[in-house]
Amino acid sequence: MTNTTTRSYSRLTRQALNYLGALVRAGRIEKKMNMQELAERVGISRDMLYRIEKGDPRCEIGVVFELAAIVGVPLFEADAKAVQLRHQELSARLALMPKAVHSPRKDVVDDF
Repeated sequence: MTNTTTRSYSRLTRQALNYLGALVRAGRIEKKMNMQELAERVGISRDMLYRIEKGDPRCEIGVVFELAAIVGVPLFEADAKAVQLRHQELSARLALMPKAVHSPRKDVVDDF
């Protein structure tokens, strides 16, 4: 028995996914790669590549990032050193934050 969950995504998320998929498609076409060649290079099916290019939110983010890197879509920075530096800065900031966020305790009403 499969567990299917229907999720709703915001308009911004849908637009961003469609845009990223279109960037991957444009990069693939500019590099003169057909869908089968790119899918084989990444190790996914042609159907998965089609879904990514159409903005399907259920695709693995690692695969999407790998596709973007192969076709030349810049996601964060132009080089790996800049990404590593930004990650180190963020890690230092996260180290100063609490490890967990707890819901505020409710006041006990003991007026009888």
